[in-house]
Amino acid sequence: MDWATVSAMITAAALQIAAGFVLYMIGRWLIGFAIGVLGKVLTARNFDSTLQRYIASILSVVLNIILVVAILGYFGIETTSFAALLAGVGLAVGAAWSGLLSNFAAGAFLIIFRPYKVGDYVVGGGIEGTVTEVGLFNTVITSPDNVQTIIGNSAILGDVVKNFSAHDYRRVDRTAQLAFGVDPLEAIERLKPALASIPNVLDLPPPDVEILDFNERGTVLAVRPYCHTDHYWQVYFDTNKLIARTFGEAGYEPPYVVEQQKGAMAQPLQAGAA
Repeated sequence: MDWATVSAMITAAALQIAAGFVLYMIGRWLIGFAIGVLGKVLTARNFDSTLQRYIASILSVVLNIILVVAILGYFGIETTSFAALLAGVGLAVGAAWSGLLSNFAAGAFLIIFRPYKVGDYVVGGGIEGTVTEVGLFNTVITSPDNVQTIIGNSAILGDVVKNFSAHDYRRVDRTAQLAFGVDPLEAIERLKPALASIPNVLDLPPPDVEILDFNERGTVLAVRPYCHTDHYWQVYFDTNKLIARTFGEAGYEPPYVVEQQKGAMAQPLQAGAA
């Protein structure tokens, strides 16, 4: 074989490889373009952002596999045999990664049944926080202390999910301890109108202030304003401050626990939220 023949073969192979690379780059660009167009169409039709990412991820995987098979066919590789090999590898990987595939299947069910979406405040898989991403295999939750937690979708699907954002408002549960001798009805009359002054407390339903229980210190009041989930902790802490300030301005005595031992003195407890 002379040098001219070898040179021609090398040139032909190089051109074929270069053409394959160009086809790959064009294919990748077309895939990105198609996913971008799909995203715009879904956004225009008000599809949920979580569902958009899920569809885009599946479409990207499928199109990339088709692209690789097409390029292999261009190089003369028998794609039928490759498809059979890919199926066999898929079965082997599936057996080894059964947990990963279960997360994938769970992700599909989460998208279909929609127990939560991105932006919801939930408790799922033992983690509480705001959902920042629902992926193919896992869900990302950011807790109130700004810690990101990644949870397998199967762990969430198999657990109880509490979605605090499913309704327009939620109740803030606080209690207020009164001392013996303090009229609970008077305390209720003071607290109810004061709760309405807390920022982000809803007018409807109106705040609840009722007698909850009686104990060794006196009467226990249930103090329950309502607010949107986004304002829960602000209303929670402001309610505590309001209870302490209202009882202080009223001059209520702090509640005491009377010990049963002979000669023991009463132990004062701080007035306000219990």
